[in-house]
Amino acid sequence: MVLKPKFLLQDEPTSRLDGSVKVRVVELLRKLQDKYGLTYLFISHDLAVVRALSDHVMVMRRGEVVEQGSAEQIFHYPQQEYTRELIAAAYDLELAEAV
Repeated sequence: MVLKPKFLLQDEPTSRLDGSVKVRVVELLRKLQDKYGLTYLFISHDLAVVRALSDHVMVMRRGEVVEQGSAEQIFHYPQQEYTRELIAAAYDLELAEAV
């Protein structure tokens, strides 16, 4: 943050972290975003983290954008079958991890 960037590219910044550490990292990223007015390009397979940090979401499949829109639109009203399948799979995994 010393150079005061306005844009940060983050590629899987929370992968391989356990749940409690992941929550703290997401909270830190939000605080930094608010404090410094940062824009993040956030690449992740973890839809819970994407949902927590994103205003705008782009869903890609095989290097092609299949759907994009506000986070609310993508997570609540997905238009593409692939997007619906990703969200359903992520939800199933969250339930399996809780058991």
